[in-house]
Amino acid sequence: MDTGFDLEQLLEEGNRIRVKPQGYSMYPLLVPGRDEVVIEQEDPSRLRRGDVVLFRREGSILVLHRICRRCGDDFFMVGDNQKQIEGPIGSTQIKGKVTTVIRGGRTISVENQLYRMYSSIWLCLRPLRPMLSKMAHCLKTLFRGKKGLHNHL
Repeated sequence: MDTGFDLEQLLEEGNRIRVKPQGYSMYPLLVPGRDEVVIEQEDPSRLRRGDVVLFRREGSILVLHRICRRCGDDFFMVGDNQKQIEGPIGSTQIKGKVTTVIRGGRTISVENQLYRMYSSIWLCLRPLRPMLSKMAHCLKTLFRGKKGLHNHL
């Protein structure tokens, strides 16, 4: 059974759905196993750069990615942990829009100014993401090493 079609049907019927994203394509904004999102059906004409949408790849799977740019009824998407832009994605492929992020029981509206600012900056940094990810990994490794060293002193 393809639960994706069940999700699509629920959205078409006007339901809000709450899902736990899988995979790391939307990291660091969405962490699998930690975060949940609420998705609602949205009129594609109201979608804008920075919105996170659920769409079905042509003849394939449902994907949750951010709108990088829009040209008429065509959308170009990118995961927050990716550099490559995917598209064009037709408006009929879009099934819903993330309206809320749930982290540790706390709800964050995607209309929240801090959320919009963070996601906008992260979207602009798309070409630098591989370098930023490597730097973050190096810093984490460095601080973990110092913490371990400090505990042994």
